[in-house]
Amino acid sequence: MSRRITVVGDSLLDRDVDGNAARLCPDAPALVVDSYRKRARPGGAALAAALIAHDGVHVTLVTALADDDAGRELRALIEAAGVVVVDLGLTGSTPEKMRVLASGRTIVRVDAGNRNDPVGSFNDDARAAVAGSAAVLVADYGRGMANAALDVLTLEANARPVVWDPHPHGAIPAVGTRLVTPNELELLGFVPAAEECRPSGTLARAAHAARLLARRWQVHAVTTTLGERGAMLVHGDGPPLVVPTTPLRATDTCGAGDRFAGAAAVALADGAVMSEAVVHAVSMSSAFVASGGAGAYGDARGGTDSALDLCRERGGRSRASEVAGRVHRHGGTVVATGGCFDLLHAGHIATLRAARRLGDCLIVLVNSDASVRRLKGNDRPLQPESDRAALLEALDCVDAVEVFDEDTPVRSLEALQPDVFAKGGDYAIDELPEARALSRWGGQAVVLPYMADRSTTNLLLEARRRVH
Repeated sequence: MSRRITVVGDSLLDRDVDGNAARLCPDAPALVVDSYRKRARPGGAALAAALIAHDGVHVTLVTALADDDAGRELRALIEAAGVVVVDLGLTGSTPEKMRVLASGRTIVRVDAGNRNDPVGSFNDDARAAVAGSAAVLVADYGRGMANAALDVLTLEANARPVVWDPHPHGAIPAVGTRLVTPNELELLGFVPAAEECRPSGTLARAAHAARLLARRWQVHAVTTTLGERGAMLVHGDGPPLVVPTTPLRATDTCGAGDRFAGAAAVALADGAVMSEAVVHAVSMSSAFVASGGAGAYGDARGGTDSALDLCRERGGRSRASEVAGRVHRHGGTVVATGGCFDLLHAGHIATLRAARRLGDCLIVLVNSDASVRRLKGNDRPLQPESDRAALLEALDCVDAVEVFDEDTPVRSLEALQPDVFAKGGDYAIDELPEARALSRWGGQAVVLPYMADRSTTNLLLEARRRVH
């Protein structure tokens, strides 16, 4: 935990009541939610801090908590996430947000707490937390914390990256803020004049609004989250950078903005340039939403939160593990396959598509560069493992990719415990070491037909023949 991030912002206690809704109330046209479970989790700035802490980063949260039962419960949740709390004190009651969900979809939200309850003054502990951090994230939820910190953050903005997630009822970011992260609706609300110019296309309008906002607020860059379209970064006078995201079948996007802003702050603290930070933030927030969003916080598996496991790394082991766990929890069939995939060709595609049809997800286990060299020789692989994994992840039939260092993927299979391991080619089942592994948990190894004369070796031989 060498990196230190300070999160400044308004914390809320979030509660979910999630159950089934299959009938109407007999005395009113209202849904009846039964067989429900209750869960509490950190919300607002507290959620942003908890998500960063789960990445292995030392996090201090400067916030304001009331001296009431909800405040004490919220503080316990924050500290359980590994976050150090600097409490400025909140006069009034701790803000609470309760969602009632039916089958994972929100049907009503009930909010409690006065937005105008005063927060305490920024004290020496809070100043020290900001001064000792590699980056600062301001998670403004319009309840006073950002205003309380504004003078300090204005002085610190040139000393370290400040990422500001703004709120329509909140403070104007400190001059010199490195990155501001409104969503598209917030952006157009901050700059209504952008509507009057009406450049053609929604991206053009958003880019125009972002430039206006950067000049008005005197910040270095504005990145606008665009929902399923990813995010757009406006930085300087050059063309905007648009970072697309993988299409998701998600029902709960709660917390995605916190995940995005926090990931950007961590990346900037690590020395990333602005474009790298936004690419990283899109990847992490997309993974967070795919895993169930804030609503999955607290779905324990081995003592960790499944919604957070997915976000610990960009892809890799945590991604594959989350996909397998989610499918298994819903009673589905997990399929895995493996290989070097050095030159992706039609034979690979046919096998991958066939494997995906065997179950509800497909996880591809890819030999690392060192593993390929041991198996194929020192002149292989032709492409590094990061490129090979990226190509596979781009395929619609692939749900997750994991790179392994051993000669066979047996250790990865033991961790994932797929129901099916599929291999293309003319193997006999008893020749596959993976088959013996799967038998230990009741899985099945299968061989799929392989397209004749389609192989990396044949492609290399043909390329050499043509060169000579």
